[in-house]
Amino acid sequence: MPTAPLTSSRAAFTAIAISVASLALLQNLVIPVIPLIASDDGVTADAASWTITAWLIAAAVATPLLGRIGDLRGRRNTFLGVLAVVALGDIVASFAPDLTVLVAARVLQGIGGALFPLAFGLLRDVMPAERLTGAIGATSAIIGIGGAAGSVLAGPLAELLGWHGIFAVPFVVAVAGILLTVVLVPQSSARAVGRVNGLSATLLSGWLVVLLVPLSSGARWGWGAPLTVALFGAAVVLIAAWIVTELRSAEPLVDLRLMADRAIWPVNAAALLIGAAAFGFWGYLPQFLETPTASGWGLGLGVQSAGLTLLPLLVGMSSVGFATGAIARVIPLRVMMALGAALMAAGVVFAVLEHRAVWELAAAGGVFGLGIGLAYASSASIIVESVPADRTGIATGVNANLRTIGSAVGSAFAAAVVFGSVTPGSSPALGGYTVAWLSLAAAAVVAAIIVLAVRPARRTSAAIVPLSASPDEAFVDAA
Repeated sequence: MPTAPLTSSRAAFTAIAISVASLALLQNLVIPVIPLIASDDGVTADAASWTITAWLIAAAVATPLLGRIGDLRGRRNTFLGVLAVVALGDIVASFAPDLTVLVAARVLQGIGGALFPLAFGLLRDVMPAERLTGAIGATSAIIGIGGAAGSVLAGPLAELLGWHGIFAVPFVVAVAGILLTVVLVPQSSARAVGRVNGLSATLLSGWLVVLLVPLSSGARWGWGAPLTVALFGAAVVLIAAWIVTELRSAEPLVDLRLMADRAIWPVNAAALLIGAAAFGFWGYLPQFLETPTASGWGLGLGVQSAGLTLLPLLVGMSSVGFATGAIARVIPLRVMMALGAALMAAGVVFAVLEHRAVWELAAAGGVFGLGIGLAYASSASIIVESVPADRTGIATGVNANLRTIGSAVGSAFAAAVVFGSVTPGSSPALGGYTVAWLSLAAAAVVAAIIVLAVRPARRTSAAIVPLSASPDEAFVDAA
């Protein structure tokens, strides 16, 4: 690990954290203003929702590809390039004259999804070994805080600046991140050997697109619609072709044999389930809170009040994320991840059982937030310490992508169960939320069981370089 002075490491962490915050703010920023976008551009809400789908697809495709490019060509330069693309996307979105241009801007912003694995790789390059887990936990907390803050701030910012103006804040943060990264984050000499496998990259991009489009739009198109079924079928074919290509390649984009290691695959499988539980609950809790009292069970909160009710979730997530380093000295990372998944399940079950008062749902959200903070921070740390330094970007990119796919699955599942049979103008039934949320709580419990039940095999060789090795040593050993 690096031997830079502690003050230099802290300065580098600050630059990386601010850069990541610029993207985290953009994750959910447009969701509350979809009706405004649809109204101003004269389109349906269904069409305006492509601003979300475009982000999701671009992030899913860019995350593993640019993570691998960062491993090969240098994470710092790749990180700066991605930040510049995000800032450009902010500018284009701020002046977008119509929905088509706005969707293009969201694609540019979505490419910034690669910042997350690149950030974890940079942290491995610049942080002392004893502080790496804490730095990763704090960065994971910032990602969660930014996502939540985007949801809360979008409404007030749109009222003050108009929906075009909401992109000014992440643009300023992105520019600050670029300047600070240039000044404070040193270049690393660690590089992977090889190239980006073009066929594998094409197949990976293809199956991510044809999988995520129907997952995001299937509830509106109909799950049995010919287009939905055809896209899911194409995704299966492309996934199979991608797996065969990767296994036969001398230079795979994603080393599936490494991903199948007992130290890694349980964490990735759990990440998929945790992503589903996170967004299936968190994403629909505001709508639960805003259900009219005329439904017979709803609390009838306004948008602003519902946002404030989510604050305990945000506080729980951030407090645990920033304390991950200290917690990891007492609790092993895998136990921490399982505990996080269990707390997520507990928060969901509490919300299902006790939801007659706002404070009960706020408390449930707080427990859920603690769980997310533990699970997200520990999963990233486990992946970083389980792979060679020259594969950190692609490995953490795959982990992040599985959470993204999981979030799309969880969101689609919740939408189908809660709103699938709701007639226009009516409120969903409480039973729909109960079935959806208990199913997602069960998914979180399964995630905890997987992480605890599958133990890493004992190492007899340096196939996977320990976290205590320096980036240069890891490169030499892996090569």
